Amino acid sequence: MLDDLKKIASLDKTDVLGVAEKQAHQLEWEFNVSDINAENDITNVVLGGMGGSALYAEIYRVWPGPSVPFEIVRDYNLPKYVGKNTLYIASSFSGNTEESLEGLRQAEERGSTIAVIAAGGKLAQIAKDKNYPFAQLDSAIPQPRMSVFNAMKALLSVLEAAGVESGKVEELMQAGKKVAEATQDWRADVSTSDNLAKQTALELMGKSVVAYSGRQMFPIANKLKINCNENAKNVAWVNYFPEQNHNEFIGWSSHPVDKSYAIVNIMSSFEHSRIAKRFEVQDRLLSGKRPQPIYLEMVGDTLIEQLLYGVMLVDMTTLYLAFLNNLDPAPVDLVEKMKAELDK
Repeated sequence: MLDDLKKIASLDKTDVLGVAEKQAHQLEWEFNVSDINAENDITNVVLGGMGGSALYAEIYRVWPGPSVPFEIVRDYNLPKYVGKNTLYIASSFSGNTEESLEGLRQAEERGSTIAVIAAGGKLAQIAKDKNYPFAQLDSAIPQPRMSVFNAMKALLSVLEAAGVESGKVEELMQAGKKVAEATQDWRADVSTSDNLAKQTALELMGKSVVAYSGRQMFPIANKLKINCNENAKNVAWVNYFPEQNHNEFIGWSSHPVDKSYAIVNIMSSFEHSRIAKRFEVQDRLLSGKRPQPIYLEMVGDTLIEQLLYGVMLVDMTTLYLAFLNNLDPAPVDLVEKMKAELDK
C-alpha cells in the first residue's frame, strides 16, 4: 500500500507528506527579530508553549544547550522565580494557545522581558501592539508539529537578539542542508524495500508505540510519541534512560511476551557511553518478556545533524503509519473540539 502513490495522495489531502519531505527548506525563512535590549540582565529564559509549539525547545535544551537556566512551561502558571531578570518567550504556532497567553500575562505583571514566536493570532497582534520582539513563523506550514526546523531557527534568532546565544543559526542551517541530502531515500516514490521510514511504519502498524532514548535523543523519542498521536491517531508513550531503568523497566517483567506494543529504541553516538550499555543489558534481562525492540540509529557527524535526522525520520515514519491506518494525517479534530468546549 505504501508504494501506491495514488492511494497516498487520496488520503493526504493537504500534502503534509510533501511538507515533511522538504522541511529543511524551512530554514530559509528569514526572521527579522529586533535587538532585545532588556532593562535588566537576563539570567534565565522561560518558554511557554504546548504540543508542537514546545517540541523545538526540547531540541534546544540538548543542542546547543542553554547558556543560562532554561525552562519549558507547559501549563498556565509560571514558576515563582520568573521576574525582571527573565526572558519570557510566548510560543504558539496559532498564536491563540490559552496557556501561552496566560503565561505572557503573568510575565508582563512580573516585569519580565518579553518575546513572541507565532505564525499569527492573538500573540502576533499583541507583539505588534506592544512592540515586542517577534519571530513570525511561516503560516503556510499546515501543523505546528511540522514546523520544528522553522521554529528552531526562530528560537535561536530570538536568543541571539537577546545576546544569550551567538552563531548558532548558521550552524543549524548547515546541518539542515546535510540532513536534507541524507533523507532523500524516505520520499514516497522510493519503494518500501529501500525506504527505512516505510519499513518502520509497517513494524509499528496495529500496535501501541513505546519510544525510549537517552537524554540527548529524548526530543526525538518525544516527537515520535507526539507524531504517533497526532499524525497516525495512534496511542504512544515515551521515557528516557537512565530514569526508565529505575522504575518502568520492571513493568515489562510480567505477563505474556506477545504484548501488543512496538518498542522503539532511539540510538545515538552522542549519548553517554553508559546509555548504550543500559540498552544492551535491558534487552538481555527482558528477553522473552516483551516484544523485540526496533533499533533506530541516528545518522550525522554532529549532535544537531543527528537530531534533525531524527525529526525527519519520525515525521516520515508516522505519516506512513497514518496512511497504513487509512487516515489523513493532518487534522487533529479532537484537539479542536476540546478548545471549542473550553470556550463555551
